[in-house]
Amino acid sequence: MELRAPVIENLTNRDLLTRCKDGDREAMHELYLENQRRVFSVAMNYFGGNSDVAEDISQKVFLKLLTNIDFRGESEFTTWLYRLTINACTDEARKMNRFIDIGAMFGLSDGVSGHVQQLMAESDEISEVVGREVEKLKPKFRMPVVLKYLEGLSYQEIAEVLECSTGTVASRLSRGLKQLESRLGHLRGSF
Repeated sequence: MELRAPVIENLTNRDLLTRCKDGDREAMHELYLENQRRVFSVAMNYFGGNSDVAEDISQKVFLKLLTNIDFRGESEFTTWLYRLTINACTDEARKMNRFIDIGAMFGLSDGVSGHVQQLMAESDEISEVVGREVEKLKPKFRMPVVLKYLEGLSYQEIAEVLECSTGTVASRLSRGLKQLESRLGHLRGSF
C-alpha cells in the first residue's frame, strides 16, 4: 500500500483546525500561512507600526492557537482569530502600559468616510501619511478603522471581534474617521 501526503489545498480554516486538533503538522503550517498576514497586520496597526512587537504578538497568537485550539465554531474562524489577536494585543499593551493619548476630539465634517477611503486608495506617499495618522489614533478608534478599511470586515464582524455592539462600532468608526479628517484635511486636492 502506497502512502501519500495529505492534500492540504482548498481546505477551509475549519477543516485545517480539525486536522490540527489531530496533530497534523502540515495542516498547522498551512493554517499559519493562510492567516499570518491577518494577525500581523492587526498587531502592527495596534502598536503603531512596531514590527518587533507585532511579530511577538503573532507568535503568541499562533502558539496559543495551535497548542490550545478552543475554537467552538460559534462565529467565523477569522472573527475568532481577530478576537484572539486583539486580546493578545490588549494584554501586551497592559504589560507595556503603552496606550497612546491623543487628547480632545475634533470637529464634525460631512463625507468623512468616503474621503478617508479615497485617501487610503491613493498613491503610496499619501497612503504612508494616512497610515501614520491611523497609527496615532487611540486603539479603541484605530482597531475599528483597521478592521473596516484594511481588513474589510463588516460592522457585525467588527462588533464580534471587539466584543461590543454594532452601534459602538459605528460610533468608534465615526470618531476615528473624524479625527483622521481633521488631521488629513490638508491633503484635499493633493490627488
